[in-house]
Amino acid sequence: MDFENYYEITRVAGFIHAHNFSRVALQFPDELLKDSRKVVSALRHLLQNSDESHGTAKLYVMADTTYGSCCVDEVGAAHVKADCVIHYGHTCLSPTTTIPAFCVFGKAPLKASNCAESLYNYTVKGGKPILVLFGLEYAHAMPDIKEALNVEAVRFHDSNSGFQIHFANVTNSVITPSTSMKLENRHLMLNGDQDNNEDSSQKTDTKFRLGGLGWSLPEGHRMEDYLLFWIGLDNSAFTNFILTFNSCEIVRYDAIEGCLKTDVSQQAKILKRRYYLVEKAKDANMVGILVGTLGVAGYLDMIHQMTELVTRAGKKAYTFLMGKPNPAKLANFPECDVFIYVSCAQTALLDSKEFLAPIITPFEALIAFNRGSQWTGAYSMEFQDVVASQPAEVEDEAESRFSFFQGGYVEDFKLQEGKEDKDAVLSLVNVTEKALLLQNKDSELLSRRDAKSGAEFFAARSYQGLEIHSSDSFPEPFLIGRTGKASGYEDEQSK
Repeated sequence: MDFENYYEITRVAGFIHAHNFSRVALQFPDELLKDSRKVVSALRHLLQNSDESHGTAKLYVMADTTYGSCCVDEVGAAHVKADCVIHYGHTCLSPTTTIPAFCVFGKAPLKASNCAESLYNYTVKGGKPILVLFGLEYAHAMPDIKEALNVEAVRFHDSNSGFQIHFANVTNSVITPSTSMKLENRHLMLNGDQDNNEDSSQKTDTKFRLGGLGWSLPEGHRMEDYLLFWIGLDNSAFTNFILTFNSCEIVRYDAIEGCLKTDVSQQAKILKRRYYLVEKAKDANMVGILVGTLGVAGYLDMIHQMTELVTRAGKKAYTFLMGKPNPAKLANFPECDVFIYVSCAQTALLDSKEFLAPIITPFEALIAFNRGSQWTGAYSMEFQDVVASQPAEVEDEAESRFSFFQGGYVEDFKLQEGKEDKDAVLSLVNVTEKALLLQNKDSELLSRRDAKSGAEFFAARSYQGLEIHSSDSFPEPFLIGRTGKASGYEDEQSK
């Protein structure tokens, strides 16, 4: 495939010219950064030839994004005061907040005939209708696969009766900024890719949007009735579909190896791991909220909702803004028992085994910190689903809960206890209750969880920095250190 077709030079130049953008940021992932100079040269040449009367748009190359490379880097674009962003490579198509973006998915190689043959054979063997989902880098090959399927149907027309194959569609390659995730979700549901000749009977179809793909199911059909056929790599986009539709049968066609992968046992392992982290998060006293994006629409609403959720659960909440999290960064905050990672759907899952404290998603936080909620098996990592959800009303906040890790009932700390009670009688009752709990904490199964703040945790540490608190006013004697080179000091025997 030629260079200009892969990077869609003509389409990108037409988008820039149609909107009269004067400052354009080109965002490349690490694996495509080597072609950035060629892309800039091709775009600049095409823009100069197409619009000689106006000034040529200035192009800026962005690399080493602030957060995940699948999201539009609005922070980097703001540094050069860009009017829009041209995003290359794998993308989550998360809506932006302040700047429009045009996404170039790329065109990964795929053998359409081989994929169509695998799809057709599994359709005949499975006996269920099939919904074809794919990575966005393989969207260009969908027309060829449909044509190859028609060839297979002609060859085996007797075996194809009664079977249905549905294809998802790419919602849009242009991202429009939206300050509210709820409004953006409504816009997608109303203006998604639909047939132009819809009749009244099709208006009741159930519409689905996930990972930049959109599809609709006839009235009365459920996702569990379909076999999901994924075309693409085993990456974060595939994991998002696995967790969201964990009750569906899923197979994957590996475009690189050219074979069908029917073993997706990792689905159950991932869900078990996430459920384990949810139960562990319930015992947390101090919760850190990690900001994993500054551009996805609705991230501020999500942070405020998580802070309110944690506070209402009687726990301390701290917000951290540190770029891409890693074990070394989070190890500086050992007082946090769990972290909530607010990011796009395809970067929300972090392997917490390398971190000192578990890292959960906002959806998992709703289950962990919302008293009385239970995990039904449904899972979601999209912002619009979590933001729109309302916490359930707690009937009795004082009721103790059972902790699987402590092996007994625990009573969460109440933040309201630090406030003065206006009624003196209530104050006396609260003090007496605390004293009784403290006296019987070794003999009773019920234990009280004391949620310390970050300042109290720091005060209890043995090492608190270089500041020395000593009652002795006399200075300590100086100590003579080593002299010489690091390869061999003078006091060492072998130099």
